[in-house]
Amino acid sequence: MRHLALALCLVLSFAAQAAERAIEKEVVVPAPVEKVWQSWTTKAGIESFFAPQAEVDARVGGAFHIHIDPLAEPGMKGADDMRYMALQPMKMISFDWNAPPSLPEARQQRTFVIVRLADVDGKSTKVTLTHVGWGDGGEWDKTYAYFDRAWGYVLANLKKRYETGPMDWTDWMDNLKKAHAAPSAGK
Repeated sequence: MRHLALALCLVLSFAAQAAERAIEKEVVVPAPVEKVWQSWTTKAGIESFFAPQAEVDARVGGAFHIHIDPLAEPGMKGADDMRYMALQPMKMISFDWNAPPSLPEARQQRTFVIVRLADVDGKSTKVTLTHVGWGDGGEWDKTYAYFDRAWGYVLANLKKRYETGPMDWTDWMDNLKKAHAAPSAGK
């Protein structure tokens, strides 16, 4: 009996180690699925809650470029050069993703995000976001922690977009202009 218990513990230990690390977030948005779908698949939709600038071509392999800092150099604007991996209309969107520019080692790799939409009552949509493909240690752990916080903000902004209207990026852009105009430390 003791050997059976030990074997069971070993199997459970290996299973726990084999489980992939993932970020999972969920929100109920007060809008029908069609509207939420448009929020994730159009330039105007992305700019209404996610970032002040985007390039969007909602097809497999199409652009999903999210420019958190549109004033930055190409390749440093945010999720530059990302693409849609899969689209199941009104149900699921998947795209590749990268780390923020402040984490250059992890930024060289790509992770994957899956966004699922489910009708709640014809007037609301449950949005479930899963982010996978993580490495281990160093910048990977910092990137994971960053996005564990960031995706919560993104989904809260999506909900807020339908509660109070599209995001106003004026203050954000003003702060970016000031930051880009400020002399860099060490120059």
